[in-house]
Amino acid sequence: MKAVIAGLGHALPERVATNDDLASMGVDTTDEWIIQRTGIRERRLSQGDNETVCALATRAAQEALAEAQVAPDEIDLIVLATISGDFVWPASACQVQDRIGAKNSGAFDVSAACAGFVHALDISAAMIESGRAKTILTIGADTLSRQVNWKDRTTCILFGDGAGAALLRASEDNSRGIMQSVLRADGSGAPNLLIAHGGSRHPKDGPEDEAGYIYQNGREVYKFAITAMPDACSKVLEKAGLTSDDVKLFVPHQANIRIIEAAAERLNIPMSRVFTNVHKYGNTSGASVPLALYEAQRAGRIQTGDLVLTVGFGGGLVWGANLIRW
Repeated sequence: MKAVIAGLGHALPERVATNDDLASMGVDTTDEWIIQRTGIRERRLSQGDNETVCALATRAAQEALAEAQVAPDEIDLIVLATISGDFVWPASACQVQDRIGAKNSGAFDVSAACAGFVHALDISAAMIESGRAKTILTIGADTLSRQVNWKDRTTCILFGDGAGAALLRASEDNSRGIMQSVLRADGSGAPNLLIAHGGSRHPKDGPEDEAGYIYQNGREVYKFAITAMPDACSKVLEKAGLTSDDVKLFVPHQANIRIIEAAAERLNIPMSRVFTNVHKYGNTSGASVPLALYEAQRAGRIQTGDLVLTVGFGGGLVWGANLIRW
């Protein structure tokens, strides 16, 4: 059996914040400075209880179900990739399960930062290939704008909010579906990208505790990313006995246009075969890859039979890639 993507969905907050908007909010930055370093022009910022991780994930899930023409009670499992869930616990996936009425489903969260959806997709595919599930809702959703320090211009400009979902179904057509995946980790790099306070080791010490917000060593993360992304992609292509020439569309994590361009160059994939929307949404963490897949399909950039390569990297440090025959 193979896990085939039968439907995609997405959800975005209503508020659009341009780079100039951030400057008007008191962030010490300019539109030119942000675009030059990241390629980001605007992002979506969540507000209120109607745009939390659970709310956005639910909307994305419902759209994916509608496209796949699958009823909620057919879902065997919900896997939600997020690092900004509505609660410390329980899992946000359980809230989505309740909201959509998936009464026969299990549910759990995957914490793999910006590579979360790549990990969740591999887990979901493995469950289907093993025969333990036939229909799995795989979601990536984050609201990292609620975790940034708006006084830190090196990080707050990067992140936006959103959700993307894929409805996976078992198929006997082994020529399609999630073909191969590669997952990697290097925990020694954790100090370069993390929220240090707020867990059980170091509880957050009030709203002025800067260690309770996202910290990123931009230089070290950049060096890691431009190596990790092509590494995972090369390994997953090798496992499948393919090369980058076989890839119809490369859909990387949307963190920074310079990182995307560097990874594509190392893989010898021209930018004409790379999908980007980082300029519209910034880094939406776990939502990044599924949002990009959703938009690429809607734009006609992905057709049945195409080979699609996804890759993500993030705090952990973690990285990984999926190879999908659409």
